[in-house]
Amino acid sequence: MSDTAVCNRDCKHFINEETGENMNTLRIERLTKTYSNGVVAMNNITLELKNGIFGLLGPNGAGKSSLMRTIAGLQAPDSGDLIFNGTNVIADPFVIKKQLGYLPQDFGVYPKISAFHLLNHLAVLKGIASKAERKKQIDALLHKTNLYQHRNKSVSTFSGGMRQRFGIAQALLGNPQIIIVDEPTAGLDPEERNRFNNLLSEIGEEVIIILSTHLVEDVRNLCTYMAIMNNGQLVSVGQPDVFVKSIDGRIWTKAISKSELGKYRSAYRVISSHFVSGKLHINVYADGIPGDGFQIKQADLEDVYFSQF
Repeated sequence: MSDTAVCNRDCKHFINEETGENMNTLRIERLTKTYSNGVVAMNNITLELKNGIFGLLGPNGAGKSSLMRTIAGLQAPDSGDLIFNGTNVIADPFVIKKQLGYLPQDFGVYPKISAFHLLNHLAVLKGIASKAERKKQIDALLHKTNLYQHRNKSVSTFSGGMRQRFGIAQALLGNPQIIIVDEPTAGLDPEERNRFNNLLSEIGEEVIIILSTHLVEDVRNLCTYMAIMNNGQLVSVGQPDVFVKSIDGRIWTKAISKSELGKYRSAYRVISSHFVSGKLHINVYADGIPGDGFQIKQADLEDVYFSQF
């Protein structure tokens, strides 16, 4: 905690003395989890998160969803602690569940139930007892997610993007201080993806948002702090801009024939390859120019990601 933060009267969150805003803190300390089949899903994970959007980037099977489920209280770790605003939520998981909004990767809905009535049902489950308060929150969230005009339609008829925005609306019920979104833009078209990301960016100013994804672009567009995870371990933790600067001047690119790829992989550290206008381009990590025909490439977060593996 910084020198400019003090605990408020009930110590449920911290106040930044410079801005007057609530500051939440989630400390993840040495979390481990091994499943019965021997897969090590989390191996000594340690992080500290505050308000804003934190990007958790990694390939499928890296352990991202296992970490999200543990934070959400859906599974217990083998060892380690989760400290939210001073309370160990491993020992008392109800504390974080009251403060949590969760949008899982696969968000199912009841058939033939309107958006308003489904949100009302979920609000009751979240403990919002007052009918007037439920309606006030639901109407505000439907406006916030641009779904108010569809409030009487069945959620099962919504498009993928509309359903994801509905998922954010239900995650925001009860004014949670931590929101977990797991692969939220997978399968969305570019317009819906932009709309969804804009919504997340707006929300992230006041709460902790953990964005778990394998899409580098989402992290680049939204997150000021991130981690790369693989095989249950944290590979790198820091700021995206700092990561990119750390490899600037070390990424080189060249167009080659497809048949040459194996040769170049043997001779150089090829971190990625892709087709541009039908031609295969490789990106190579090297401190100096690798050889004839290579050109320096402006490094980006995708290069950071691929250089970790």
